[in-house]
Amino acid sequence: MIIFEKAGKNFGRTPALNNVNLSLPEGKIIGLFGPNGAGKSTLLKAAAGLVRLSSGRVTVDGKAPRQRRTRLAYLPEQNTLPSNWTIKRAAEFYRAFFADWDNKRYEKQMEFLNLKDDLRFARISRGQRAKAKLVLTLARQARYILLDEPFSGIDILAREEISKALVRDYSEGQQTIVVATHEIDEIENLVEHIIFLDNGRITVLGDADELRRQEGKSIVAIMKEAFRDGGK
Repeated sequence: MIIFEKAGKNFGRTPALNNVNLSLPEGKIIGLFGPNGAGKSTLLKAAAGLVRLSSGRVTVDGKAPRQRRTRLAYLPEQNTLPSNWTIKRAAEFYRAFFADWDNKRYEKQMEFLNLKDDLRFARISRGQRAKAKLVLTLARQARYILLDEPFSGIDILAREEISKALVRDYSEGQQTIVVATHEIDEIENLVEHIIFLDNGRITVLGDADELRRQEGKSIVAIMKEAFRDGGK
């Protein structure tokens, strides 16, 4: 389980996380929602061991994230792979670097998303690049999949394909997928648990179906209300 205890992170005088206490439920697809600048990316990076907290701590199955890197697969919002690489070259790199690489899963996702492995990152569309990054991340059999804004800047058709790819090989009950996004409507029907961050604080937290029953609204409507209330 990934647990945050009184987690705080400041960038200069700007707080990105403010005394966050959070346990991410295991074996579920979790929506990490909030406006831009709410702290979503910082939370994911802290869980992945890429950001050092200013206060408090985060643990992954009882240890620091850097000691659990083999259990974590992280997809950054920005492309970090060399632009002159092909998808095949990137897959070879991942295969050599990560022991949990599943080549069959990679090939199935490539076919499902209609991608060719000789495509070069510098010459493909933003949507194709987003899909390729997702395939490389999901091809790992990691226990925790952390996705930072996978829908950012891409068209609606690519977003739909990515949503379907997320659940295609998802090992329910065995893998935990956390999707940080402000595109809530894209995964409204996929998420089982939701977290809403605003100004580095958790303002809404709970089981998605239970929240729908309690509020009598869609997750999108609940999040819009939380955003309006947070802006007062």
